[in-house]
Amino acid sequence: MSTRTSLQNRLGIGLTLGVTLLWLLGVTASGLVAQHEMNEVFDSALEETAQRILPLAVTDILNRENASGKQRTPALKAHDEYLTYLVRDAHGNHLLQSHDADPRVFAPLPREGFSSTATHRLYGASAVSDTLYLEVAEPLAHRREAALEAGLALLMPLMLLIPISLLGIWWIVRLSLRPVVEFQQSIESRGAGDLSPVTGDRLPSEFEPIAIAVNRLLARLHRALESERSFTANSAHELRTPLATALAKVQRLKTQVHSEQLQNNVAEIEEALRSLSLLSGKLLELAKAEGGGALSQSPHDLVPILAMIVSDFERQAAGRISLSLPESEVNSLLDPDAFAILLRNLIENALKHGADNQTVEVSMTDDGRLRVSNAGTIVPAPQLALLRNRFARATTDTAGSGLGLAIADAIATGAGMTLHLRSPASGRQDGFGAELNVTASR
Repeated sequence: MSTRTSLQNRLGIGLTLGVTLLWLLGVTASGLVAQHEMNEVFDSALEETAQRILPLAVTDILNRENASGKQRTPALKAHDEYLTYLVRDAHGNHLLQSHDADPRVFAPLPREGFSSTATHRLYGASAVSDTLYLEVAEPLAHRREAALEAGLALLMPLMLLIPISLLGIWWIVRLSLRPVVEFQQSIESRGAGDLSPVTGDRLPSEFEPIAIAVNRLLARLHRALESERSFTANSAHELRTPLATALAKVQRLKTQVHSEQLQNNVAEIEEALRSLSLLSGKLLELAKAEGGGALSQSPHDLVPILAMIVSDFERQAAGRISLSLPESEVNSLLDPDAFAILLRNLIENALKHGADNQTVEVSMTDDGRLRVSNAGTIVPAPQLALLRNRFARATTDTAGSGLGLAIADAIATGAGMTLHLRSPASGRQDGFGAELNVTASR
């Protein structure tokens, strides 16, 4: 089984992964930029808060009756402070703090400017000739929470946009490659009976050279097959008259000689000429089968043709054929003449290569399943696969041209049907069988 993936799947998967990765990289970059900008905004707010509180704190401290001792600024009402501050002197003595301030957050000695700890971001400012220091602290958890909310705000639309974009990619890829798929199907539909050029007008420009190359190949195949068929048909046709003339002269010569040895020699020549005549007829049938014309314009009932062909063989091999006919008509687009040729070759093959003391079973069901089977030795699988080829024969001493099954298979293929060869035959432990559904044409 092939492990190759289609171009459609490759493009779809590649573009999907690429777009998804770009979206994620874009969100990551946007998140980092947003976090940087938010940090600048938070730092600015931290600095602005310190500059606004510092004059008030200095005024409060200088106007105290007792300037010593730590005081806590009372809150107007209970609330959680995001920003806390602490006022100290140059020696680190606490002079003033907000009601939720934790002195452990701040360094032992005050310092100016921005600084950070494991849990907080701080900003310090001084006043009164560097004798008073105000430090404002902000929890880093607050910033992380804001960054997370901003990231989620960026990511949430992508949860909707990514599936929509992926569906759009798959739809565009499928739509763009539809002409390529149609081109592929057109090539697959071509066979020995149809080597017409493949239309590639809607193909993308990148595939145009492929379409041109395929049509050139089909044209070469068509010329080669036509040349082969013409040679086969002409050769067989030209041989028929000389062979018939030679056979008649040999038969007349046979009556004129009296020597037993000469009569035996003439009989051998007669048999060889009969074989050549039969071979030329088979070659003509093969040329007609491969030349098309296996389908008719309207359906025909094939049951009377089946009965007639079997009746003809009964006169040649009385009692060797068992016929089973359907109870209703079996209408098929298979050409009646082509069906007759196919059936004759299948029955001839079964009579020649089947066991002499066993009957050949010929049957057709109401749904159009034709079956011709015979008893005999089982054909090995490697040989069975080659029996459709010209002049291919199973291991047997029976004389034959090796063209019967090739002709039948060519007719079936030309009609869009499949000839199934089985050994042992269906329903038997031995023998050989050929099966065909005559109603399964294209």
